[in-house]
Amino acid sequence: MTRKLQESGLTKAQLRVVYAQILRSRRLDERMLQLQRTGKTSFHTSGQGQEIGQAGMAMAFEPGKDYYLPYYRDMTAFMLFGITAKEILMDSFGRYDGPSGHGLQMPNHYAAKRVKAVSQSSTVASQYPVATGIAYGAKLENSDRVTLVTTGDGSTGEGEFHEALNFAGVAKLPVVFVIENNGYAISTPHNEEYAAKSLALRGQGYGIPGVDVDGLDFTATYLAFKEAVTRARKGDGATLINLHVLRMQDHTSDDNQRIYRSKAELAEVKAADPLKTITQQVLDEGIYTQAELADLEKQLKKDINVATDQAEAAPLPDLSVLSQNVFAPVDKESGIYGNN
Repeated sequence: MTRKLQESGLTKAQLRVVYAQILRSRRLDERMLQLQRTGKTSFHTSGQGQEIGQAGMAMAFEPGKDYYLPYYRDMTAFMLFGITAKEILMDSFGRYDGPSGHGLQMPNHYAAKRVKAVSQSSTVASQYPVATGIAYGAKLENSDRVTLVTTGDGSTGEGEFHEALNFAGVAKLPVVFVIENNGYAISTPHNEEYAAKSLALRGQGYGIPGVDVDGLDFTATYLAFKEAVTRARKGDGATLINLHVLRMQDHTSDDNQRIYRSKAELAEVKAADPLKTITQQVLDEGIYTQAELADLEKQLKKDINVATDQAEAAPLPDLSVLSQNVFAPVDKESGIYGNN
């Protein structure tokens, strides 16, 4: 049974912010799919079905202090770390003012220096070893800063995943490893991905606690991450969280999941949409009224329309910046990299 939102210990004001951001993320995701289908943007990776788990995860961290290495479905969490709808859209349109790469990065490869969010590579799981390096730096500095890194279940078969967990376990690093487990590695179902009963068990082999968490339950997710963050800040090391979520849309806008998922399965996923559950919860627990929800929907539609227009009108990157942040600068006199 899904736990009450008020059991999380968050205030009503905080829960209102959480729900508004979840709904904003869903409506923005829908808009971005529309933009891609009409040819205005090139590509989109949907996070629909994973919003509640990401919200519970993000609320356990301190944006601006803790480092965050997201993967390509993490729009909800990224926004809770402080990124706006307009910024998300500028990245999708490839505009220079987009925070993730000034128009030079692939869409959905989230990053922003001001919130300490570090971009992933398109090579899945490559962010995991980077996260251990950042966490190792925090340990060397005697900082209580925690690093959050996420990936999908398909990435757990990559060597980088295991190398990162091994080093973090040995060094007792302040990092929270997350598998956003939606049951599919593109078109490969979980029973063909791994034989383990649970991916959380993989932490044990590296001396790291592994936890299975229902990512459709906001309170259960938030409390599990809060415990993991507390452990890391105290110096007790890493945690691996296997966060069970749903993938409601195609793997990407270039995919067609109806080829490999049955109508019955997709109907079950649609019926289990966690947005429906949390919407009923905010009404039942008096966090929002029905009238307030209607007003929120209207305001979000207006905001996303404005953000879309502004992002589309923003300037594209000039060819002169094509190699910006790709090659290290060279001092003209010494010929040494990195002196500028």
